[in-house]
Amino acid sequence: MYNKNELCKKIIELYPDIGECGIDVNVDYDEEQQTWVVDLKKDHHALKTFLEDGDAESCMEGKQCVSLGIEIAQLRDNIKLL
Repeated sequence: MYNKNELCKKIIELYPDIGECGIDVNVDYDEEQQTWVVDLKKDHHALKTFLEDGDAESCMEGKQCVSLGIEIAQLRDNIKLL
C-alpha cells in the first residue's frame, strides 16, 4: 500500500511542470467516499478530481497511469485557462 505523500510525489514525477508553473498539488484520501482527492491550486483558483483506489494503485505500481494522467492534464490545462 502507499500513502498520500507517495501518490503526490508520483503525480509530480509524471507532471514536473505542475511545480514549475506555480501550481500546488495536494493529495488526500477521503475515507467516507473511499477515493483519492487530488487538488490543484494556483493563486486563488482551485480544482479537484477524484481517483478510485484501483486507478491510483495501478499507477503507483507502474502498470497504468492513463486515468491519472488524463485527469491531471485536464486539471492543469483548466487552471492555465483561468
